Amino acid sequence: MSLLPYSLARPLLFKMDPEAAHELTLDKLEKLQHSPLMCLTSQPKVSDPVRLAGLDFPNRVGLAAGLDKNARCIDAWGALGFGFVEVGTVTPKGQPGNPKPRMFRLPEKNALINRLGFNNDGLDAFIANVKRSQLRQQPKKGGMLLGLNIGKNAATPIERATDDYLVCLEGVYPHADYVTVNISSPNTKNLRELQSDEALDQLLGALAAKRAELAAKLGAYKPVFVKIAPDLDQAQIAVIADTLKRHGMDGVVATNTTLSREAVKGLPHAEEAGGLSGAPVLEASNAVIRQLRARLGKDYPIIGVGGILSGADALSKIEAGADVVQIYSGLIYQGPGLVTEVARALQNGRA
Repeated sequence: MSLLPYSLARPLLFKMDPEAAHELTLDKLEKLQHSPLMCLTSQPKVSDPVRLAGLDFPNRVGLAAGLDKNARCIDAWGALGFGFVEVGTVTPKGQPGNPKPRMFRLPEKNALINRLGFNNDGLDAFIANVKRSQLRQQPKKGGMLLGLNIGKNAATPIERATDDYLVCLEGVYPHADYVTVNISSPNTKNLRELQSDEALDQLLGALAAKRAELAAKLGAYKPVFVKIAPDLDQAQIAVIADTLKRHGMDGVVATNTTLSREAVKGLPHAEEAGGLSGAPVLEASNAVIRQLRARLGKDYPIIGVGGILSGADALSKIEAGADVVQIYSGLIYQGPGLVTEVARALQNGRA
């Protein structure tokens, strides 16, 4: 049980610039994660095992990519009770991302807008952090799965995007339990064009070939998931679903942030450029999950993410067709206790 109530920390963090609060939190977690003081925020992991894409998930709640872009706090996330954690997005070369300010809170709607733009230290630093984690040095003690999320550099022309993804896949593959291909961030110019039929077909074909090569070389098959946007119509979702299956992708992460501002009209910061996350994305994400499940069939793995701020929200993702869920903005608004709440709700089948 956490000894440090989030209700005490949140008012202080919310007085800070959102990105500054984010970085402060990561700094503290990084320093605490291998010290006895980690007990101040740690909490027991709910046991609710599920097998998905050939992997054994200890429970059905994970951390979404984007919160820990450089894989600095892997062991800290494990101490918070997550069954799986996805870090990144990492790009081949380090890059600063978009100009600041680039993260905004909309507390009236339990929402965030960010236009960070894949700010990260690059592939080499990312892999070094992953390898330093106790989860990787002592995997039998970790009790958690690790997903590594890959993307393209902003400076790489969209027609050369596949090159960046192949570099990242080769780099992270030996260290991942699964790999997620991020083609849905709204904050890297033209990135979402990779969700179109021809571009997606080319990208996934190349990734499938590289994965087969790496699996043969290393003697280990690692599942590959693809993360998609909520801003897709039914025809686009059908094309994506069919392309995922055709190229042997192992699952889909649905969804990333939205460009829609319908749910936050008139609020401060509502018109800031970037992706909107948090409560307003719940229903849009669930709608995509329902359509994916209908198209992909009952056994295809779906990770549901977007708008989970309670156990009931997480259950709505499962009811829509997701197998497991991820949280991000909800963790900022609700604190670490949300991990346990969601895990128990999914374990019991009720909020």
